Amino acid sequence: MRKIAWIIAAALGLSLAGCGGGGSGGSNSGTNSNTSINAPGGASSPATSSGTGSPSNVLAVDASAVPTAVGPGNTIAVTVSQTGIHNQPMVSVTICTDSTNATANCATIPNVIVDTASFGLRLVRSAIPAATFSALAPELAQPSGLPLAECALFGSGYAWGSVHYADVALSGEIAQKVAIHVIGDSALTVAAPTECQVGRPLVTTTDIGANGILGIGVSPNDCGMACQNAAVSAFYYTNAGTATSVLVTGQITNPVTKFAQDNNGVILEMGQISDSGSATAQGTLVFGIDTQANNVLNGTSATLIRTNGNGDFASSYGGTTLTKTFFDSGSTVLFFPDLTIPIDSASGYYIPTTTVGRTSTLEATSPASVSLGFNIANGATLNASGNYAFNNLGIYLSRQFDFGMPFFYGRHVYYGISGKASTGGGTGPYVAYVSS
Repeated sequence: MRKIAWIIAAALGLSLAGCGGGGSGGSNSGTNSNTSINAPGGASSPATSSGTGSPSNVLAVDASAVPTAVGPGNTIAVTVSQTGIHNQPMVSVTICTDSTNATANCATIPNVIVDTASFGLRLVRSAIPAATFSALAPELAQPSGLPLAECALFGSGYAWGSVHYADVALSGEIAQKVAIHVIGDSALTVAAPTECQVGRPLVTTTDIGANGILGIGVSPNDCGMACQNAAVSAFYYTNAGTATSVLVTGQITNPVTKFAQDNNGVILEMGQISDSGSATAQGTLVFGIDTQANNVLNGTSATLIRTNGNGDFASSYGGTTLTKTFFDSGSTVLFFPDLTIPIDSASGYYIPTTTVGRTSTLEATSPASVSLGFNIANGATLNASGNYAFNNLGIYLSRQFDFGMPFFYGRHVYYGISGKASTGGGTGPYVAYVSS
């Protein structure tokens, strides 16, 4: 299994994924993020790729699917706007005292990133009002009975914080007694363990560029049986800094799995935007798959892809198979390897003189494979525009293909949670999408 990895790569002095990266919630032109979190099930080793193939330059037609209207209780508005970092889809999350059906000591936290490649709710302590935080029961490690803490490793640093129980409300959906990660909890006085201190500490909303991360990908939790069976380095600890095992039921949990009805997956639906960028973008996060009239997968002719527990599948690009391919709303650009497109040496952005079109072949379940076209524009020009939503922004990254937020505009993208079934997708984990 892979460790938790959330990578924030600064446009200036960019370090590629796996090598760290600086940056925080700075200017629009200064920060990008590649986010992923890792579940049990074991990731395949990605193929080494130089990206030296000669893909044809055919511009792709923009996807045109229209988001479901916000209103029903299983929908919540998603907004990309001026939050300091471009292409960050944000929602508001309400947390309350646990086991009260989200009725006691509640607070609504705005500007929480919708991250489809991570699992669980993580909030910065300073974003939680004191009265609400004091009403959130700490989770206790067993058998020590000490308060539980967690380490989350990021490409640009590390997050160290406490674990608390909360009821989580998203529109009309309520998840009771969810274990959440509270980053930068000053009550956790012990320093992060040595193995956690990779890079700089990520403590504040400025460090992360948001008030938190809502991980709603294909895994029910952030570690699984590995952390239940043994203490796994760089995951769970007591508040004394001692590594500990944690039952699956007590691990940081994807809150969707605890909804009463719409608990088998989610659909992220973003409206299409201008190819020159847009100041804002709007979309809808829909809970459940094939459980209500507004979340149908069955009969849509969607492209359906089986994944591993991390949400990874295989693709072919530039003559190379990339076994680590995924759809990640927490990544602000398309990260992929292509040395045929000019690259800015300082930032890593692709900077073609004119927009270029490229095609990736996805190893799907239905159909067996599918060609997915996309466009890449000049990153320097886009960043200078002052806009915050872009559908054609890319950065060079070797050995994998991360379809970040540019992929989502104009599409309905489905995430079937592992072990949960839907009529159209079968039993998860899987991803699917429709483009019109």
